[in-house]
Amino acid sequence: MKSFHTLKLIAAAALVCTSQTVLAQSKYDTGANDTEIKIGNISPYSGPASAYGIIGRMHAAFFKMINEQGGINGRRINFISYDDGFSPPKAVEQARKLVESDEVFAIFNSIGTPSNSAIQKYMNSKKVPQIFIATGATKWGDPKHFPWTIGWQPNYQSEGRVYAKYLLKEHPGAKIGVLYQNDDFGKDLLKGLKDGLGSHASLIVAEDSYEITEPTIDTHIVKLKAANVDVLMSMTTPKFGAQSIKKVAELGWKPIHIISYISSSISSIKPAGFDNAQGILSSNYAKDAADSRWKDDPGIKKFTEFMDKYLPDADKTDGSTLYAYGVAQTLVHTIRRCGDDLTRENLMRQAANLKDMENDIFLPGIKINTSPTDFFPIEQMQMERLTGDHWEMFGDIFDGEVGG
Repeated sequence: MKSFHTLKLIAAAALVCTSQTVLAQSKYDTGANDTEIKIGNISPYSGPASAYGIIGRMHAAFFKMINEQGGINGRRINFISYDDGFSPPKAVEQARKLVESDEVFAIFNSIGTPSNSAIQKYMNSKKVPQIFIATGATKWGDPKHFPWTIGWQPNYQSEGRVYAKYLLKEHPGAKIGVLYQNDDFGKDLLKGLKDGLGSHASLIVAEDSYEITEPTIDTHIVKLKAANVDVLMSMTTPKFGAQSIKKVAELGWKPIHIISYISSSISSIKPAGFDNAQGILSSNYAKDAADSRWKDDPGIKKFTEFMDKYLPDADKTDGSTLYAYGVAQTLVHTIRRCGDDLTRENLMRQAANLKDMENDIFLPGIKINTSPTDFFPIEQMQMERLTGDHWEMFGDIFDGEVGG
């Protein structure tokens, strides 16, 4: 018979083992378990912004690849994506469906400022991550009031600050004319430009806004030319960016012409004619898959191989495909950092503590950095000039840190 002392030791050892087992148990919130993680998404597969539907298709393909590779820490991604037709009321309906019916772990990279604005308060009230959303509006970096919402791409104010730094360095006395879209996007970019110029904001001598419902911005370009500006800033979406390039050429005008990043994909510029676009400027944080300079780059090779296998019908030169690949890679990295603590709170904690993270699509020197008070993952950009049918990067990498 075992002694009383021996039995006490056995009991104590059993208690320690039980405690260690409890401590080692995985932690889960709704939408995650031992075998899968449900990720929701809202994309405009129909409607006026349906061209961006490729982003949702890319995510589905990317997560299929991840699942075939064994998932994330052994868990498969169950990707559920719905169409909102770029309609805010429809986005609200789809967000409720994803959160309350599908019970997703998070809503990832939903597209557009209007749609994300419509669901932001709902997502934060439910404490469900609205993570790495697909819009550059600066308001997504407000952890104090919206701790469950975080953006990804450079915000528009950061982009505006980058242009200001470039102009002050290379064209310090130039008179600036600005064409901007009369919404959050255009106003954000303009604010960033003015903030970046600081005491030199008086260099902006002409501003003209247009409505997205206007069929053409030709009259606005004529007006800005008449203002005798040296620099034309086209803070526009792709359709109007191409129109501004074409009209400037038709007028025989030769300003320093800067177009916004979201209008700078080769596929967006092509309708304006490459002959008309020679020498225009923009900024970027990502490589261009259409640029032969990157054909042997390991990251672009991985992207190309992925596209060939999983979405062979999609356009590799469309900036949206490369964007979607990069942001999906960031989500996988962030979830992997969660380990076995798959709570929504931990997902946001990891997203808010990314340090010098690199990405296959980033230009050399561009890195993701976040903190609990900094919800702007990418704030660095480099200037680029259109030469022939591709962009050539030049100069320094500028930090467009908002508030910096």
